[in-house]
Amino acid sequence: TFAYRWSRALQARPWTALITGSVILLVLAAPVLSLRLGFSDEGNFPEDTTTRRAYDLLADGFGEGFNGPMLVAVKAGSPDAAQQLNVVQQAIASTSGVQAISPPFQSAVDPQAFLMQLIPMTAPQDLETEHLVRELRDTVIPAAVGAADLNVMVTGAVPASIDFSDYLGGRTLFFFVAVLAVSFLILAAVFRSVLVPLKAVVVNTLSIASAYGVVVALFQWGWLGGITGIEPAPIEPFVPMMLFAIVFGLSMDYEVFLLSRIKEEYDKTGDAVTSVADGLASTARVITAAAAIMVVVFGSFLLEDNRIVKLFGTGLALAVFLDATFVRMLLVPAAM
Repeated sequence: TFAYRWSRALQARPWTALITGSVILLVLAAPVLSLRLGFSDEGNFPEDTTTRRAYDLLADGFGEGFNGPMLVAVKAGSPDAAQQLNVVQQAIASTSGVQAISPPFQSAVDPQAFLMQLIPMTAPQDLETEHLVRELRDTVIPAAVGAADLNVMVTGAVPASIDFSDYLGGRTLFFFVAVLAVSFLILAAVFRSVLVPLKAVVVNTLSIASAYGVVVALFQWGWLGGITGIEPAPIEPFVPMMLFAIVFGLSMDYEVFLLSRIKEEYDKTGDAVTSVADGLASTARVITAAAAIMVVVFGSFLLEDNRIVKLFGTGLALAVFLDATFVRMLLVPAAM
């Protein structure tokens, strides 16, 4: 069969195949180094929707930051401390990136509670808006408050999305490491080997990273935007975790299926060369068919207008495609 001949051809030059496949996946994965977690906004809706038209009208009439107002909530510890509010408001108003901030509005329920509305100059998803929130929290407000008994917090939809992105972003690496470690231990117990599960973890991670890289290029950098209709924006912070969990499970299914067949052939014949070729030949059609079904299913998400749905579909379809082609048909046979 073609898969058998392909495997024997790879075994003739295994290092060439392994290095070539790895370089291709590493090139595709390179954009992931500039991954920026955050939320898109109504500015990423299709231009013919009322949501997008309203967003553009507000941005044109009142500035891009009007679509992402923030709230500055203040709790004064004493009436004397409340007198420092004007200093805080003036310090925020003079900060670069702030378009306007309202005077303090006193609560009718709690006389020591105040609220100010802040309008930034940049759009909610812009990196400059994120920098503004951090500067206000870390530098401007603490310096303006000084020794006064004031508790000043910057909140609203935009700061909350930044906090949520930081929260998930700080835990993503731990999630990845935990999944990879458990997968390694399970495969080591199944195949009674260290190199085989180590190879599986590395190549599967490489295929997922390459899918991440393409997603960053398409959805964050806006490559091929004229064809796909996708405008650049940050990558939603929950997407990397969910893509990793789903795709890593699928890729490990293919891995165990292929390696189990190779091991059966090796236990039967004791020939390490023919066992890889026979194992690949026996499983290639099943793996290819299963992957093709997944690619079609996930690829159909691209027909939706919602950006997040498109992002999920693209990431899942690409990861499965790369795993079933470069990893399963090139890297794994060459490595084995």
